[in-house]
Amino acid sequence: MTSERISIKHLTLDELKAKLDTMGLKGYRAGQIISWIYQQYAVSFEEMTNIAKVERDRLAAVFSLTVPSLLQTERSSDGTRKFLFGLEDGHTIESVLIPDDDRQTLCISSQVGCQQACRFCLTGQGGFTRNLAFFEIAGQVLEVSRILKNEGSRGITNIVLMGMGEPLANFEEVLKAIRIITSDRALGISGRRLTLSTDGLVPEMDALGRAGAKVNLAVSLNATTDETRDRIMPVNRRYPLKELLAACRRFPLEPRRRITFEYVLLRGVNDSGDDALRLARLLKGIKCKVNLIPFNPFPGSEFKRPDDAAVKRFQKILQDHHYTALVRESRGRDISAACGQLRERAAAAGSD
Repeated sequence: MTSERISIKHLTLDELKAKLDTMGLKGYRAGQIISWIYQQYAVSFEEMTNIAKVERDRLAAVFSLTVPSLLQTERSSDGTRKFLFGLEDGHTIESVLIPDDDRQTLCISSQVGCQQACRFCLTGQGGFTRNLAFFEIAGQVLEVSRILKNEGSRGITNIVLMGMGEPLANFEEVLKAIRIITSDRALGISGRRLTLSTDGLVPEMDALGRAGAKVNLAVSLNATTDETRDRIMPVNRRYPLKELLAACRRFPLEPRRRITFEYVLLRGVNDSGDDALRLARLLKGIKCKVNLIPFNPFPGSEFKRPDDAAVKRFQKILQDHHYTALVRESRGRDISAACGQLRERAAAAGSD
């Protein structure tokens, strides 16, 4: 009986080189194979025409080229697209493509579900299933890129690790995925166009800085007192505001880069003028900008969206204190807008 083939995407470049060595193949073939998969979108070894036919046959006997299954898509009137992907074990994840002027930003997931249990987040309400492997994280970029290429559409310009899950809770696999996404041999997206968003896992933020990953850092702050943040973000009980902001101050930033603080505005919870003034004081001395995000309600949520006047007042106070403060409206509000909502709806339909 022949042994089961290995999915080649499960191997890092170094692991693939080592495996090829045991097969008596040259190490440089690993780079060629990676380029064929991530840049030429090859789905078979037969397509890899700069590799000898006899070697392609040997590769096909040992390795498989698995592709995530696209289960469902939704397209908003504003151009936003949601993709629901099926994984090899039957679980599902979401990716969201957001067009904006000269950008095409893809928001990708790092976990199936999430352990952080933020009370304003639909994904957090559904609990945690497992971490994604690096090839499942990078695979979202690959598959959406393939879809865009087949459509003749503009390619992805920016990546945001801000979908389902907390990226820093899946630290090692996320780092591996970042290497694939930014490698010139693979997806080739500049680290300047890659943003990692975290709820504030302080030890992992420090580790990310030490790892030298050339990515932009976004911190989901969402409150200006420990009392409020404890209520809406349980992570704050482990890493309160003082510790989190100290980690932000020591995070290594390249010239002209800033930390982005994300602030979801919840009516009557964190959207007052006093909150804005406290936020201005808390962020003093940090090279940063602030993204204000009016809450996007989902079925069963306890929170409400603030009115426009409250949003503008909050923004003006920050701007008066010389902060760059942008209001980021939720995109795709006429489809399954909240993160995790398409996945939840698909799961509910499957159980009917």
